[in-house]
Amino acid sequence: MGQGILVIGAGGQIGLELIEGLNRFHSPGRVIAADIRKVAINSENPSEVLDVLDKVQLINLIKKHEISEVYLLAAVLSATAEKNPQSSWQLNMQGLFNILDLAKEKHISKIFWPSSIAVFGPSTPKFNTPQQTVMEPSTVYGISKQAGERWCEYYFKKFGVDVRSIRYPGLIGWKTPPGGGTTDYAVHIFHEAIKRGKYECFLAEDTCLPMMYMEEAIRATLEIMGVSAERVKIRGGYNVAGISFTPREIAMQIKNIINLFTITYNPDFRQEIASSWPSSIDDSSAGADWGWSNKVSLEGMVKEMVGKLKEKIK
Repeated sequence: MGQGILVIGAGGQIGLELIEGLNRFHSPGRVIAADIRKVAINSENPSEVLDVLDKVQLINLIKKHEISEVYLLAAVLSATAEKNPQSSWQLNMQGLFNILDLAKEKHISKIFWPSSIAVFGPSTPKFNTPQQTVMEPSTVYGISKQAGERWCEYYFKKFGVDVRSIRYPGLIGWKTPPGGGTTDYAVHIFHEAIKRGKYECFLAEDTCLPMMYMEEAIRATLEIMGVSAERVKIRGGYNVAGISFTPREIAMQIKNIINLFTITYNPDFRQEIASSWPSSIDDSSAGADWGWSNKVSLEGMVKEMVGKLKEKIK
């Protein structure tokens, strides 16, 4: 087993920024970008076309690049998965099984697999949602993530697989476009504010959801993967909190910078999904076990998003 690091789903919302984060700590030649389609990536990072459901192709790639560590980001997100439930379940679950089995068979030594606040459901306590609580997810994506958490825990206890996971809240970044999630209004709103000065939101104005600036999500990911195995007490998925806000609150912050910005509300099917999720998260277990704490405010995030996106769009 070598020292290679494989990022599967590298072309998605998280993947490109995770690779940049990994490059800060490792030689870019060690970090391999893989996706179902060719990824436009830093020329120093090798790039591969990979179907994570093809286990033979997966094993060959792992041997070719001497992979020891896998970040499995390939998934169909919440709103998109509702349109194609069975194929989404197949990708989200079988992809995970393929990677867990490779670790069980000692082809790789460490796995990161992201869970999500989608594991929670309408019966979950909405405020300061505990690490361990009632879940009962109501979406295909959430069901697959809850099942995935249990399988990760099982493979750790049964086979000693070093798999690590955090429950991502809604993620907000400026480098990649929205990826089909229910919380993606909080990315789209910036694009529309800068380009058109207005935005029609698909959630109601008072829908409060847990969110996280992408840089903080990458930091949380690298931190949990960087600590010793003994410090990782939960193998299913850690709660991590960033900042909770409503569409009205983020719109007010944007308006402080883009004075003529206006927002209207036209809730669609995603409102029901959002209403089933928590409004705020208790991440004290992540803080106690591996030192996690959020460092970004809503105001600070909005200022940086507007500034960075303006530069990119120009």
